Amino acid sequence: MTQGRPLLNRRLAEFGTTIFAEMSALAVRTGAINLGQGFPDTDGPEEVREAAVRALRAGHGNQYPPGPGVPELRTAIAAHQQRRYALTYDPDTEVLVTAGATEAIAASMLALLEPGDEVIALEPYYDSYAACIAMAGASRVPVTLHPEPSTGTYRLDLDELRAAVTPRTRLLLLNTPHNPTGTVLTREELAAIAELACERDLLVVTDEVYEHLVFEGEHLPLASFPGMRERTVTISSAGKTFSFTGWKVGWITASPELVTAVRSAKQFLTYVSAGPFQYAVAEALQLPDSYFDTLRADLRAKRDLLSGGLAEAGFTVYRPAGTYFVTTDIRALGETDGFAFCRALPERCGVVAVPNAVFYDHREQGAPFVRFAFCKRTEVLAEAVTRLKSR
Repeated sequence: MTQGRPLLNRRLAEFGTTIFAEMSALAVRTGAINLGQGFPDTDGPEEVREAAVRALRAGHGNQYPPGPGVPELRTAIAAHQQRRYALTYDPDTEVLVTAGATEAIAASMLALLEPGDEVIALEPYYDSYAACIAMAGASRVPVTLHPEPSTGTYRLDLDELRAAVTPRTRLLLLNTPHNPTGTVLTREELAAIAELACERDLLVVTDEVYEHLVFEGEHLPLASFPGMRERTVTISSAGKTFSFTGWKVGWITASPELVTAVRSAKQFLTYVSAGPFQYAVAEALQLPDSYFDTLRADLRAKRDLLSGGLAEAGFTVYRPAGTYFVTTDIRALGETDGFAFCRALPERCGVVAVPNAVFYDHREQGAPFVRFAFCKRTEVLAEAVTRLKSR
């Protein structure tokens, strides 16, 4: 304490150690299988790793790279958006490389928000969203995705979204494919969101890091909808797609005006990062379609393995259409408190999961839901299923 004040400022007082750090530490302490934190347990493509080694040895990026990112990566990102989604971006003025998607989110919030602005986010949401909005001095307004047990999915209520918009609303913060629910917003939902954003003159920041991990439906960037390219900051990263989460290479694509604004904040966060890895990610983005198809098929099989095993163990399972997380309801097991359940699970059966309540403002709505990650080796998932069935 100093001068009678807490050391941590009021904006961040509600945020302690992240649940991912807590549960990963619990996994290490108990020797449990960690299905809590979303990182793969194998490295990505060998040719991408070797590209990083070549860059290191050639001295590419060992000193500060250019502030916006190395030209090779910015060009590869623009080419990816054109090839995949027919979205044309100028690599010099409409692409910005960041220290992972997390920095891209933080820089976007710090750049685009003023104290008192409201930000609508789909609840449950990735925990950094709330912290970044708070750091910008803005207020978060959650719009809840509702579980539908009859279909095993989550759905967005568009009427609730419209009702949440007020004169103070500055920005919509979207995530599709959605972590933690695995929801992939449909063309109809995205069209309605685009119409609302244009009608109310809102900015939109879209977190699309799971864009290549869609098992049902298709990924449609919001920026591709009428009127949205000039008001949308699209965020993605290499970590989830190429299984090199530790490299922390992310990016945004947006209009020159939006990129300039976000870069103004980003330059005072990390300035630059991951120099040699940027060259490797540039090569990764040029991998053939077969790589992305194989990745999707592998994760779809792992999703089915874990989802089926969780159902057999008595959980109510919400089958994800994308990402590499599956949400479950523990009430069928006679449990109602996800925090208590997850903290006891490692000792009970040697598996770690994450309570979804940490992703909610309305904690009571998330209380009985628990998230498991399936981005692990098949044999690890099979062992986890065996342990869960014997809990």
